[in-house]
Amino acid sequence: MAVAFLRAVLPQDANGRHVKYSGSSEKLLEQGQASSKKELSGDQESNALTSPFRINPRIISDATIGLSDGLTVPFALTAGLSALGDTKVVIFGGLAELIAGGISMGLGGYLGAKSEAEAYHAALAETRSVVHNDQQRASSMVRAAFRDYSIEDTTLDSLAESLMQSPTQTIDFLMRFHHQLAEADYAPSRAYVSGLTISAGYFFGGLLPLMPYLFTQSVHSAFQLSVLVMVLALFIFGWVKTSLIGEKDRVSCLKNGVQMVVLGGVAALAAMGCVKAIDG
Repeated sequence: MAVAFLRAVLPQDANGRHVKYSGSSEKLLEQGQASSKKELSGDQESNALTSPFRINPRIISDATIGLSDGLTVPFALTAGLSALGDTKVVIFGGLAELIAGGISMGLGGYLGAKSEAEAYHAALAETRSVVHNDQQRASSMVRAAFRDYSIEDTTLDSLAESLMQSPTQTIDFLMRFHHQLAEADYAPSRAYVSGLTISAGYFFGGLLPLMPYLFTQSVHSAFQLSVLVMVLALFIFGWVKTSLIGEKDRVSCLKNGVQMVVLGGVAALAAMGCVKAIDG
């Protein structure tokens, strides 16, 4: 991780800003490797003792997309259909929307992740071509990664030359620091996981507001129970979603929980208003 170890080894002034470095590139690389190993070892030990377990942010993002839509769209639909006063209409309409919406959302997540993977592989192929066929351009791209650091041109040229001796490392470096793309984010299974996560989140989230109508014959009573269930579900979802990304501030968790309830309520009121307006 060239940029990471440069932060550790480049000299700094009293204000913590990097100053000109005029030493040899070999010495800088040796210092960087030693510093990186030491920092990595310390981070691993610290993480093992203090860092809490965290779910992959991409999975949280996909689950958030599925659940947020599943907790609002079907709820708004069932709330709107309940204005017609027929429980069967609410149940059949809600189930149809759940199935169609879950499939649609899942396909959207799958295709989106697949497109990202294709873009990654296209960038990887282009980078390989540049490294193997146009070393001058590749060297310029390597230098651009150090643009924000005050390094003497001679040292920078030597650094780029040393890195260019290994095409594999040069390709990996350019993908990470020039294109800002990490291979782990574009694994072959990513598209399937994304699609299934979004689809499942939408289906199970949308099933909650429909449950009261399956066990209560009175549309009015079922609607009241559905509202109660969804207020709790939306609030809990907003709270848990915030805490899963590492936020420990209860005020922020509370704010996001209330925000989800408000958004779901606005959607439901809009749907009910449209149905009543059309029904006359």
